[in-house]
Amino acid sequence: KLRDLGVSAETLAAHGAVSEAVVLEMALGALRAGGADRSISISGVAGPAGGTPRHPVGQVWFGQAARAQGQSRTGAQCRHWQGDRDAIRRQAVGFAMEWLLAF
Repeated sequence: KLRDLGVSAETLAAHGAVSEAVVLEMALGALRAGGADRSISISGVAGPAGGTPRHPVGQVWFGQAARAQGQSRTGAQCRHWQGDRDAIRRQAVGFAMEWLLAF
């Protein structure tokens, strides 16, 4: 659940689940909850339904957090892909793994 990762109800209400603010809170929450040095979060619309003009099918937000020397560093990116649900999910996972390694 998003709340388990520290995503506030206020952030969800203000920005929606598919947003930069939410993926950043998710990544920081996963960093805290998992005790890891790095985390990545993904939220998007893979389809085939569920898209809106604001969040079309294929829009995916990525968040990342890293812990170094007692401080957290974060970043977020948005990508848009074409294809069916499986194609969008595969592209999102591939991008997430590449970005995690490069961050």
